[in-house]
Amino acid sequence: MANVIRDPKTHPDAILPDLSKPDPLVKFTKDDIAFVYGSKWKQRYFTRKGDDYFPLGAQWDITHQVWRPYKVPPNTDWWVRFYPDDNMQRPTGPLCDGCHSVNYNIQTKTVTEWNVGCEKCHGPGSAHVRKPSQANIVNPARLDTIQATDVCIQCHSQGQPPNNPISGKYYDWPVGFQVGMDLKNYWKLEEHKLGEQTFTHFADGTAHKNRMQGNDFVQSAMYTHGISCNSCHDVHGTENDALLLKPANVMCLECHGPNSPNGPHAATVEAHTHHKTGTAGNECVSCHMPKIEQTIADVNVRSHTFRFVPPSETDSLKVPNACNVCHADKSTKWAGEALKTWSNMSPWRVAN
Repeated sequence: MANVIRDPKTHPDAILPDLSKPDPLVKFTKDDIAFVYGSKWKQRYFTRKGDDYFPLGAQWDITHQVWRPYKVPPNTDWWVRFYPDDNMQRPTGPLCDGCHSVNYNIQTKTVTEWNVGCEKCHGPGSAHVRKPSQANIVNPARLDTIQATDVCIQCHSQGQPPNNPISGKYYDWPVGFQVGMDLKNYWKLEEHKLGEQTFTHFADGTAHKNRMQGNDFVQSAMYTHGISCNSCHDVHGTENDALLLKPANVMCLECHGPNSPNGPHAATVEAHTHHKTGTAGNECVSCHMPKIEQTIADVNVRSHTFRFVPPSETDSLKVPNACNVCHADKSTKWAGEALKTWSNMSPWRVAN
């Protein structure tokens, strides 16, 4: 089970910052907190009011160890225009809880389990508990590529139900979906017009913000060729970053070794990357999955299109490129000229 949500009354260590230290942004106490969300990039706090939960007005930036305000501003997420500009009138039931629980019931506002529990990815499990069998449980590894990926896309994507509003409310998660069903009947991905930069997308269609791995991935050659999320990740937990099955470069090079038909078409990884082994520039993810999607402040997470963005597209489309993400002190012109000296890089791809 992923501990996305924790109750500080049963898990006193769940609250990461020291609430005894005053901060002008923090206008709540420990006793006000019913749930905390998150423990890696940011932590948010929710209070109970009536039969629902509501976000409190400050969030903890874990990377920088500072408080930041928390309220979704106008002209951002699609649902903002349907809710008052007040956290205490933006309940988590329609806006969050379907992805942070198992079997959220929109009529009773009850759940089978808070957190991303087993049934979120494996479907109903009572019959399997009584008599374990492959026939009475969903194993995403045995689903086809589309359905297997939809297990993750149901929450790791930006979109909305196609039949919103539902019972008079606008929901930001696929109400009624269970794994094994056809997700497109419950969820439509955020639309994007190429050439336009929006709150959710860069102009080339790459995601602009966190929790959009699914929006990215369905555009990728990996998805087209039958790769699914569980080809690289194990959500049950690993010792590797991002729950990867193996360290990133090891994972990538199992299919993309030197002179592989899948690429890179070079004798060695160094010949492909033009960076020494052991350096960040020699890591596959540095160029094909740069950290350009915002999760909080200047903390970004990796894109999942696997597409190399040349510096020229930063100039023309304002899409961050991997070269200048690392070489932040250099210009796009510098990066483009450097790429033109690489014999394995098409001049047509990097031309200004």
